[in-house]
Amino acid sequence: MANHKSSIKRIRQTESRRLRNRYYAKTARNAVRRLRAITDKTEATETYNKVSSLLDRLARKGTISKNKAGNLKSSLARHINKLANA
Repeated sequence: MANHKSSIKRIRQTESRRLRNRYYAKTARNAVRRLRAITDKTEATETYNKVSSLLDRLARKGTISKNKAGNLKSSLARHINKLANA
């Protein structure tokens, strides 16, 4: 067990951040999953804007890496472009 007040506080902070990051990462995964399931292009485009914003926010905060956010956004954009061709 930690002996210093600062280390006890650090443990509390780390745990709350871990839970918050876990929640938002799971929320992002579900949003991406829902977007991939959409077959209508206009609906997918509207949803893409929201999901893209969410991914950028998570990357900025450090919950997910910048590259992961970029890769997800790129693959989702390709998915939406394929909807136009189908």
